Amino acid sequence: MLILKNVNISEHCIYASVPPNLLRNIGTFFSVLHIWKMILCLETHGISFRIQISVKELLDTDVLLKLLFRLPVNYPSALPDISVNSDQLTRAQCMDVKEKLLEQAKKHLSEPMVHDLILWVQQHLKDVIKQPAAVCNEKTTLSKGKEDGIWMLLLHLDHMRAKAKYVKTVEKWASDLRLTGRLMFMGKIILILLQGDRSSIKEYLILQKTSKVDVDSSGKKCKEKMMRVLCETEVQSQHKRFQMFEVKEYSALEELQKEFETAGLTTLFSEFVPSLLK
Repeated sequence: MLILKNVNISEHCIYASVPPNLLRNIGTFFSVLHIWKMILCLETHGISFRIQISVKELLDTDVLLKLLFRLPVNYPSALPDISVNSDQLTRAQCMDVKEKLLEQAKKHLSEPMVHDLILWVQQHLKDVIKQPAAVCNEKTTLSKGKEDGIWMLLLHLDHMRAKAKYVKTVEKWASDLRLTGRLMFMGKIILILLQGDRSSIKEYLILQKTSKVDVDSSGKKCKEKMMRVLCETEVQSQHKRFQMFEVKEYSALEELQKEFETAGLTTLFSEFVPSLLK
């Protein structure tokens, strides 16, 4: 295994250990692409390397993508295996990005493609992850062509250390994006239930994941890293529309359950909330 922690390392040092057939196909990639960090693993069955790139997403926020390419020995006659990870995207969104990259890779079969794939994801990430999807328990089913209509998002937060500031920030985001719903506290349970345009829901998620909304144990500002998307789906006819965004506290589970039932969300409550008490 050859580990490259400094991208300024002489290319000759890299190429000396790379099989000639693979060298011809990745040389341009190494010389052109700006890479923050790369781990190159020379293996008997090919080459693996990991790349981190920062991509501008909705609201001009930076999304850090971690891409792992595994090139077989007969690359580019055979497609690379690609893995996509990001702390700022859901598992479903990462899968969407991977699928789109593989689709693009098929268009470049038999020719060097990694550099083109990196450029493609930098240019098209917005289009890939803004596609509408219904997400429950992070299992997503794409529902293309349904940008219109009202959507609903249920989030679970592990904690709020700077509660007053956090609550104020959530209220501001909801107001700015014209979202209605509830920020709900019941014991240690913290839930955010939002309704609004699909695009506004997506923008809220990005803000929630990328902004420094809380503080860590030392009091330093930090991003929300322990949020879970419990459900994201289109509002159905039986669901009641919230008229405003409110912050509410409940002393018992029954009170919280009644809030969901009043909004026609009994199934949503029974599917996700009781398990949070375990």
